[in-house]
Amino acid sequence: STLNERELQTLEEVDSCIFVGYENAGTVEFLVDKHGKHYFIEVNSRLQVEHTVTEEITDVDLVHAQLRVCEGRSLPELGLEQDKIQINGCAIQCRVTTEDPSRGFQPDTGRIEVFRSGEGMGIRLDSASAFQGAIISPHYDSLLVKVIASGKDLPTAATKMHRALTEFRVRGVKTNIPFLQNVLSNSQFLYATVDTQFIDGNQELFNLKPTQNRAQKLLHYLGHTMVNGPMTPIPVKAKSSPVDPVVPSVSLGEPPMGFREVLLREGPEVFARAIRQHQGLLLMDTTFRDAHQSLLATRVRTHDLKKIAPFVSHNFNNLFSLENWGGATFDVALRFRWECPWKRLQELRALIPNVPFQMLLRGANAVGYTNYPDNAVFKFCEVAKENGMDIFRVFDSLNYIPNMLLGMEAAGAAGGVVEAAISYTGDVSDPMRQKYSLEYYLKLANELVKAGTHILAIKDMAGLLKPEASRLLIGALRDRFPDVPIHVHTHDTAGAGVAAMLACAQAGADIVDVAVDSMAGMTSQPSMGAIVACTRGTKLDTGVSLDRVFDYSEYWEVARGLYAPFDCTATMKSGNADVYENEIPGGQYTNLHFQAHSMGLGNKFKEVKKAYAEANKLLGDLIKVTPSSKIVGDLAQFMVQNSLSRAEVEERADELSFPLSVVEFLQGHIGIPHGGFPEPFRSKVLKALPRIEGRPGASLPPMDFEALESDLRMAHGNEITPEDVMSAAMYPKVFQEFKEFTSNFGPVDCLNTRLFLDGPKIAEEFQVELERGKTLHIKALALGDLNKSGQREVFFELNGQLRSVLVKDTAAMKEMHFHPKALKDVRGQVGAPMPGKVVEVKVKPGQKVEKGQPLCVLSAMKMETVVNSPISGIISKVHVNADSSLEGNDLILEITE
Repeated sequence: STLNERELQTLEEVDSCIFVGYENAGTVEFLVDKHGKHYFIEVNSRLQVEHTVTEEITDVDLVHAQLRVCEGRSLPELGLEQDKIQINGCAIQCRVTTEDPSRGFQPDTGRIEVFRSGEGMGIRLDSASAFQGAIISPHYDSLLVKVIASGKDLPTAATKMHRALTEFRVRGVKTNIPFLQNVLSNSQFLYATVDTQFIDGNQELFNLKPTQNRAQKLLHYLGHTMVNGPMTPIPVKAKSSPVDPVVPSVSLGEPPMGFREVLLREGPEVFARAIRQHQGLLLMDTTFRDAHQSLLATRVRTHDLKKIAPFVSHNFNNLFSLENWGGATFDVALRFRWECPWKRLQELRALIPNVPFQMLLRGANAVGYTNYPDNAVFKFCEVAKENGMDIFRVFDSLNYIPNMLLGMEAAGAAGGVVEAAISYTGDVSDPMRQKYSLEYYLKLANELVKAGTHILAIKDMAGLLKPEASRLLIGALRDRFPDVPIHVHTHDTAGAGVAAMLACAQAGADIVDVAVDSMAGMTSQPSMGAIVACTRGTKLDTGVSLDRVFDYSEYWEVARGLYAPFDCTATMKSGNADVYENEIPGGQYTNLHFQAHSMGLGNKFKEVKKAYAEANKLLGDLIKVTPSSKIVGDLAQFMVQNSLSRAEVEERADELSFPLSVVEFLQGHIGIPHGGFPEPFRSKVLKALPRIEGRPGASLPPMDFEALESDLRMAHGNEITPEDVMSAAMYPKVFQEFKEFTSNFGPVDCLNTRLFLDGPKIAEEFQVELERGKTLHIKALALGDLNKSGQREVFFELNGQLRSVLVKDTAAMKEMHFHPKALKDVRGQVGAPMPGKVVEVKVKPGQKVEKGQPLCVLSAMKMETVVNSPISGIISKVHVNADSSLEGNDLILEITE
């Protein structure tokens, strides 16, 4: 309003107070319409929360003045004369409260773990119960502190206020600070008239940028690990080695040129010709992917790969490629390492710009275990290429050509190098084994070459290629396709891997797969050092320095000790040539061995392997690689658990309840196996169940990525990236769990591996680099006693300041009783939307309710909330009554649809 209007309001205020006989200070509130007409609302006696603004712009202490008036002093005696009171500048007050703007400003409760205020020139703080360790209950006002900023004008005061709020750190409870910051940045608020529709008309005020809170979240993770042990599943009880690997020295200059420069400059076709024309044997290093998948349960973290990456870039620039992505590493990153698989690709690409990266693509299954719409596979390859992937090894677990062609087309459309891989099984050197004969592989190769593959690969996932079979198969392929590069992959389970790869090279293979020596052998790939040494000085010389291989191996020998809880040597002491009989793939061989020992069946592993071979025959002698290998494994475990022989399974197939994976395979969910499905076994199992004809994913509707992204933003905020969308497309539930975990525990990928697995020891000091230039200095101080809530307080020193977190002791809580929580995945379980007290329960067991019908009323911090039914159904159980005190998500009642 103008000054005249304000003077008119002031006169009316005084007249009204005189009329009712009001004495002392008070706040009179008006509304003013767009025509300047004002309307009286109310008088707040004594003080209102906004009195601080008046004090700042008039320099009058209203509290002090009121007390003096009550003592009998007059206003002139206090120096309060109207003509001497001037308005100086502008002031803003923000009430910092424990209210959540994203949930309609519902009050939040809990323990303040961290409290740090923002201060400075022009900032005044009037504090309430705001301090570290304070318990915010639902029974009192949610105010933490009033922040008052003053300046020469509104924009100046707003700038000071925004800076002060940015410096606030409140952890443990939600606050309204992000909303206040949005208001202070709004141009209408700063430079125009704000009316009562301001919030409704500016919904962008609720686009709240979440605070990262990384340090406190990491303390929660470390505290949880100290109290309860490792948060990732541990196959064997072993501690990480206390010794950290030493990285060999690396030159500070740019890394030497590698094959990737040819690829980037000339494209996939010229790159493939350059590989074929290369003199000597080329190597693909699997240390960054398949080697640790086979030996260490896929648990090697990006943290340890990044350390050695610059050394690899500078000393192994003449590698054909570095396999570092795809296959099982994608979902294991999200499930068990809690790191983004795309971030691994991005960070390694930045550290190794000169060596081509290679990934494993499961054809139409991408990096999953199911079928996806075609556009999802194409989009995945596109995003992978954009993030630094170069070569796509495309395979199908059944060598089913339609599935492979889709993957090849997707990789090619993305601009990647297409390496079509034929999965190998059987023995082409044994004339008695005719299902997977030499002619079978030549026919497959011919189709893939005709389809335009840049490179032809043989994927020997179980290590079945013997030297003689290697010479026959690779020799025949080289004769048939003289201009196509040939790449061979194997596992060393039987111990013949080096001999087989040398035989392949001599027969005409251009590239073979190896792992650095300390990560080679057994179910991993053959030794890099052995291949380099055996070819040195020959026409197959790799050009790789043996001395650098020794340095590389030494790093991984020590690093491997960090992963002792996952090392297959804890239970498996050697490879075994019986793989030629059971044909178990390398990574699965290790997993089955772990599982047998964890279930106390270590002495019966021979029976497990025998059952695997029998299950394979039952299913028609399959190509066995993910996911078909899992199907064979599931059937084998089913047979062992139920003490069934192959003959008994065949005889009782129409009455047994088989694993779902077996049933879906027989329906055709992963494609059609070579030679067709086994009959009458298939018909007995399926009975009247539907069968899929042709490529399983061909009939799936396209995936709506825009809708998926919108859903993800609704669930997780606006920080969703295209890479997040693809992770959710591949693994919806796993990605949801990953986001929830990182929301609670922060960027655990920043921790070193021993801290990640075992947590720190008491009095241990360490550093955690969150990003370049931002390092946390942490010391673990003490573990508190168990409290009545089943929690222990864990004390740390963070950057010189005392911090503590409360951690539930899972072992102790098993013996304590707590109110049950509502399960998110169960639609009929209704949980408390906030902590509070039950005022009224409006329903009872057996009552029919409709969606949206009120169920009960909660009260917290002077605000009542009605809890409505999320679905229609019958009330099956009520877990609360009037006056029940609830925590957030405590189970209120259950509804049966």
